[in-house]
Amino acid sequence: MIAGVCSLTVKAMLTSRRRNNHRAPIAIPVACALAIGAAVAVVAAAGASHGTPRIRPAAAAASALPSDAAVSAAGTNTDCDLIVPADPLSARGLATPYQLTGPAGTSAAASGCQMINSVNLGAFVQATILNPRTGALSVYNPLVITEGTTPAIAPVVPKLPAHAIVTIDMGFNGTYLYQVGATPEALRQGRCTDGEPGSPFGQVSFCNGTAFFDAVFAMERTGRLVVPPAGTSRTLVPSAAGLGSGRQCPTTRNYDMVDQDPSDNVTTKYLLNPVTGQTAQNSMANTARMPGAQVLVNGSDNALIDNFLDPALGCHPFTAPDLGDHGAMTTSQALDELLAARNQPANAALVPETDEMVTGVGGSIDPAKTDLYRAEIGEAPVDAHTDMSSSPQMFCQNLVDIQAPFLAANESTFAAWPSPVPTEGDTLYTFMAARLGQSFENLSCNGFGLTNPVSGVVIEGAGAATSVNLNDAQQTAGF
Repeated sequence: MIAGVCSLTVKAMLTSRRRNNHRAPIAIPVACALAIGAAVAVVAAAGASHGTPRIRPAAAAASALPSDAAVSAAGTNTDCDLIVPADPLSARGLATPYQLTGPAGTSAAASGCQMINSVNLGAFVQATILNPRTGALSVYNPLVITEGTTPAIAPVVPKLPAHAIVTIDMGFNGTYLYQVGATPEALRQGRCTDGEPGSPFGQVSFCNGTAFFDAVFAMERTGRLVVPPAGTSRTLVPSAAGLGSGRQCPTTRNYDMVDQDPSDNVTTKYLLNPVTGQTAQNSMANTARMPGAQVLVNGSDNALIDNFLDPALGCHPFTAPDLGDHGAMTTSQALDELLAARNQPANAALVPETDEMVTGVGGSIDPAKTDLYRAEIGEAPVDAHTDMSSSPQMFCQNLVDIQAPFLAANESTFAAWPSPVPTEGDTLYTFMAARLGQSFENLSCNGFGLTNPVSGVVIEGAGAATSVNLNDAQQTAGF
């Protein structure tokens, strides 16, 4: 592997990102020295297309952006279109670059929707593949390029198993990412969705996720596919006798680690030529061919658990071979969800109806939209059973009663671990605690008679939390 300097984009999870009159997203570039080359997974989830598919024929591709490529859009634009290729679930479709461009017919340059501007408006695509004969899982990272450019290195064409079932997840570092078909049939062919008509999810969208998870769960029930146990962490568990060990490793459905919008965005990485603005898949071979390339990352809850919490707790994410990197083992959002489903706790942190990604127009509760999102990531729909742990009230109560004691018990462990976003918290502990406090505010948990467990946040330097007061007393939500 070749050591290089990367521009790491990590979503500042301390603020709600979204739309209408809500708070805007924050994506923060963090300079980091690392050895590039190890592949990262691409995960994809999909679903049925809703409404009239938008179609935007691909523009004629230039070889690259000018060497002085600069974002020309006003800094106020937060939305982009992503052109989905024809037959997106096929090997050819997976290897055809997605194209990032401006919304509603505006150009990439005029809108700032360029991968060279990835910190603010970068888009990322992940695919997870099921072999329906053997139950084997694999990952592939479809490439996103700026419309009007060509890839720095042509994507690898994956070798898919016969009758492969593919799920595609799309993540975004801005506010709204809209799916647009490269052909009139592209979105229908992929069974793609970015939300309900007139009410998109926001940063995320999917293709064929429902079919993928249905097939995986069916194979699990017959023993033809085995998802591993989560394992045991070094986590300290508060109890009447003091602090003991042996807690199950957290997953994306554990209140130990969730924020106001669980399981959003992907673990995909791309290589960027900062001179031409061209992108390539992140692989060992491409890293060697692109000295000085930057690594672009989608800030996500999945990356937080896979790259920070798991190592800090001695845990390991669920991985599978990357078909774009000679089978190197890698993570993906879909693999994280499979691990979470296999090891789901009684108090499961499912996407709540107050998550702004699934609320309706004007912020109204929209069970149908919540169910659409949940189905794309393999979660159960809204009903009396799931409401026992994940209704708006119970989500707030469990966030307070489970995560606050978890963070308090493990303060020393997390305080010794680097922060995902050093400008938001100076350690993993201060980052997680401040994120918990902001999630409480964003979900309006005080409306259920609860008190924010986080107070006394001390901000220093560039705005990072360096100290917090954490109240781990149990509370009960009003109904």
